[in-house]
Formats: sequence, structure tokens, C-alpha cells
Amino acid sequence: MNSHTNYMQAHFDEFAKIRHDIHQHPELGFKEHRTSHIVQQLLKEWGYEVHTGYGTTGVVGVLKKGNSNKTMGIRADMDALPLQETTGLPYASVHDNIMHACGHDGHTTMLLAAAKYLAEKGEFSGTLNLIFQPAEESLGGARKMMDDGLFKDHPCDAIFGMHNAPGFPQGQLLFRDGPAMSSSDYVTITITGVGGHGAHPHLAKDPIVAAASIIMALQTIVSREVNPSQLAVITIGAMNAGHINNVIPQQAVLELSVRALNAEVRSLLENRIKALVNAQAESFGVRADIHYERGYPVLVNTQTETDFARQTAIEFAGQDNVVLQTPARLGSEDFAFMLEKVPGCYLFIGNGEGNKEGACAVHNPNYNFNDKNLVNGGAFWAYLAERYLSHAG
Repeated sequence: MNSHTNYMQAHFDEFAKIRHDIHQHPELGFKEHRTSHIVQQLLKEWGYEVHTGYGTTGVVGVLKKGNSNKTMGIRADMDALPLQETTGLPYASVHDNIMHACGHDGHTTMLLAAAKYLAEKGEFSGTLNLIFQPAEESLGGARKMMDDGLFKDHPCDAIFGMHNAPGFPQGQLLFRDGPAMSSSDYVTITITGVGGHGAHPHLAKDPIVAAASIIMALQTIVSREVNPSQLAVITIGAMNAGHINNVIPQQAVLELSVRALNAEVRSLLENRIKALVNAQAESFGVRADIHYERGYPVLVNTQTETDFARQTAIEFAGQDNVVLQTPARLGSEDFAFMLEKVPGCYLFIGNGEGNKEGACAVHNPNYNFNDKNLVNGGAFWAYLAERYLSHAG
């Protein structure tokens, strides 16, 4: 056990108390005022320059040591989800239909743990920017912080982020260079026909029949137009039309989730969805209005920074506790916006597997972040920061 892990273990109760407090008082995206205040107060107490005004509730803690011009950023997300917690924990959410079901309370606390160590014992030369981000859950808090001048005010030579991963051994560190998480786009298709009586379909233009054909045809885009070596997903998550069995409605509405691991495939999906939907609608004599919203881009880890973090993890945790190239994930992450501007690496830390603590999937009302990772994750962040900003670096 290294000095970083020893430190985290000695302060475990302190860090667990912080995590439990944040968990008990979850806040949705851009409303993390209480969490932001806790982060600010602790960073100030530990000697950081604290900067606010990024993404409404975002916080940047800056720590400078030595005379090197080298800079790095480490990011943690702070927001919760609109979900009713059912864990029964003594520190369960006190707010109805809001809970930390993705572990952002743990991500925030891991970075705070590293912040305390680095302020007290950190040996490095350069500038460390600790970025506490709001609104990761579909609201684009990363992009909002950047729009507010995050990297202009706090430039970083490299940036790193970490997410917990249920289903993997607790504390295991998982890496992937290149495309690691998918883009995520949202599509609403409104099909307008002519309503009528169910007994006289020839007098109507049925949007439900058109919608059914569109649903089936959309699946041929991935199966017949995307290179089989590329991952892509088109999911029709909702279809809403009609209210009664003998009335042909005037409209049907489809809601789609579209994902890809390649920017060119992402554009192909958009172009082909629009063309296919319009052509299908015309063939049925109805009109299709398509609202296509681009969400998070493909998350691409840069080779040099990922290799550095991967090798650091091996030194820190040992080869057996590191996955060198984990499979790509079709979930999305707005850290991807940051990686479009700054080279870096987004990695994962195992939260627990099988029937063990921490194995429950994220976005589940029974999920809970594994407190043991406050030690592992906090220590790794501290070790990575010291190594990246080392005198020799």
C-alpha cells in the first residue's frame, strides 16, 4: 500500500461523511448550489484558489506549486438524477424523485479527497486545475463551463476524468484509447396524416401505418448502410398515437435515440434517417416533421494521455488491477466536449461485481456508489497529478 492510499485510508471516515452528506442532499443539473458551496468551502480551507461562474454552479480549484509552466485538469461531475431512491440507506436522499443514481456524489468526493492530499502533501511543479462540473446528465454542463471561459481562464495541457463502473471488481482501473463512448442524438418525428373513422380507412391517411413502416425501415440503416465493423444504434424508445380503437388519429409521434462511435457514422445516420423518413412518409401520403437534436459527441481518448494514465495505473495498482483496453461503451458522456478541445483520458473504476457491494447498475433506484473507491479513486487521482506534474515531466 503506497503513501497515497495510506493517507486516504487514514481519512476515510472524513471523506465518507462528505460523500454521504452530498448523497443525502442531491441536486439536479445547474441547481447544485449546496454541493457547489461544500466544494468551494473545502477547497478554500485547504488553500486552493477558488473560481466560480462557470456553468452556473461549476467550481474550479487551482493549486500552483513550483515554477513549471505545465498544467493539467481533473474533472468530476456533481449532478443527480430525477429518480426516487429505494436503497433504504441511513443517508438516502431527503428529496422526492431526486437521487445520486450515477455516483456523481462519489466522483466529487474522490476528487475532493485527492485535493486535500495534494494540498497537504503533494510534490509537483506546475498548475493543477480541479474542475467540479454541473449538469452532466443530458444537459451539457461541460460545454456550458467551456462557453463561460473554462479553458481560456484555466488552460490545461491535458485533462482527465473518471466514472465508476458497476459489474467490474471494486477499484479496478479500466482504460481505452480512441473512441471510448458513443455520441448521443435525440430525434422526434411527427407524422401528420388525415384522421377518420376506423370503419372508413380509405377516407383517411393513417399516420400509424406510416409510423409502423418507418420503424421497421429505420433498422435497415444500421444493418444495411453502416459498415459492420462500426458500432451504431437506432432505438425507437416511444411511439404515441391515438386514444381509441375505432378512430384513426391525425398524428403519430416517434422518439428516437441515435448513437455511434465514429463521427462519420454519426453524420451518416442523421442523413439517412431524414431521407428515409421523408421518403416513407411520402409513400403513405402523410407528412413527416423531423426534429434532430445533436447531443453529446463521440468521446475520444487521445493516445499519449491514455498511455500515460494507463502506465501510471499499472505503477499505482499493479498489472492485475488494470484493464488496458476495455470495450467501447454505447453510453455517452459530456466530458467528450472537453476532449474535443484538450487532449486527455476518461477512465473507469470498478464499483463492484456479482453479488458484492456496488454491483447494482447506475440509473437504478437501488444504486449506491462504493465508498471503498473513495480510497482507490482519490489515491489514484493524487498519484496521477503528482506524476504528470512531476519535476521530471
